[in-house]
Amino acid sequence: MSVEITPQKIKELRGRTGVGVSKCKEALAEASGDIEEAINYLRKTGLASAVKKAGREANEGKIVTAQTDDCVALVEIGAETDFVANNEQFVEFAKNVAEEAAKTKPSSVEEFSAAKFSKDPSMTIEEYRGTLVQAIGENIQIKRLMVFDKESKKSIGIYSHMGGKIVTVVEMIGGSEELAKDVAMHAAAAAPDFLSPDTVPDSIIEQEKDVARGQLAGKPEHIMDKILDGKINAFYDDVCLLRQKYIKDDSMSVADYVKSKNADAAVTNFVRWSVGE
Repeated sequence: MSVEITPQKIKELRGRTGVGVSKCKEALAEASGDIEEAINYLRKTGLASAVKKAGREANEGKIVTAQTDDCVALVEIGAETDFVANNEQFVEFAKNVAEEAAKTKPSSVEEFSAAKFSKDPSMTIEEYRGTLVQAIGENIQIKRLMVFDKESKKSIGIYSHMGGKIVTVVEMIGGSEELAKDVAMHAAAAAPDFLSPDTVPDSIIEQEKDVARGQLAGKPEHIMDKILDGKINAFYDDVCLLRQKYIKDDSMSVADYVKSKNADAAVTNFVRWSVGE
């Protein structure tokens, strides 16, 4: 008689163990759907330390990148302590995982974790993670990943700050990797939330307007709109990458800086990751 493995049971087992979806399904099947027996099965199959420790928060770690001829992979690996994040085994794991992501270009952490590890096809990436947890004694998690495709007319700039605590990636049409890296360095320091005003969600703009209206209560109606426009423009200058003052020359915006270096260049996308955010 077959046992139904429900998504709820898989979610509960994942929540209690930190083990990936495929291994949770396997464990529940072996245990006829019993959660406690599934946990025992995971312990018996070598993920004991991972099961015991996965409840602890992995808020330290590193953000790492790797490149191939056709893409750049960005991966955050979480650890419980900064000490472990600088451990030689952890650093090697992070490097291997980033290189694997660049080779395979996965669309999600779940897909990536279930895939075979090319340097040792006898295990999946998830099982590789489990061996590190056992060896180090801390919860280690692949928290997120992103892949940026390389194209002939596109430049990608990467900047790592504080030993991988903050990493930024900037995509640019035209320009050069050096110019894109300059913008990535700015983004690491200035922490923009959006690329440009047209990428700011309407809900956030309305929220800012509501705040501004509250600050302007009692002002004459005929000057309210003008002041409101000024406040929203100041907001854009603060949170939009292309509108921010360039950190190395605050006489110009980031957009102006890019144009001063190459009139045909334009920043099309950026990502700024900070460990544990």
